[in-house]
Amino acid sequence: MGATRFEEIQIQTEATPQMLATRLKSLEANGLIERHRYNERPLRFEYRLSEKGRAFYPVVYAMRAWGETWCKDDGEEVAVRFVHRECGHDVGLGSVCPNCGVPVEHNDLDALVSDKFAAERVERRAAFKRK
Repeated sequence: MGATRFEEIQIQTEATPQMLATRLKSLEANGLIERHRYNERPLRFEYRLSEKGRAFYPVVYAMRAWGETWCKDDGEEVAVRFVHRECGHDVGLGSVCPNCGVPVEHNDLDALVSDKFAAERVERRAAFKRK
């Protein structure tokens, strides 16, 4: 969802700093993410998907579809909609655009966060800053 810096990832996941640091180190050691320095003083890094991490995207996308199908209450909206950039249509939970029939990948899609999820993200940021 675009979070690449430690603090932003911590806010979104609500992980403790120790837990997040451990998980990021593991992801880096396994080649799924790469650290990129964005500030010298103090030394700060952002975390970006590696080629291996981007190749794992279909697995995460499939898990998202499963969760949206089986882990939601009746009537609960999808947290993030994916729209096919080429034609502008929502692809739903599939990996083929239902409008134009084209298989879609991560780079073909724009993520649109639901109002409820967007409000939750704003509240998490505010709560984090109050700490």
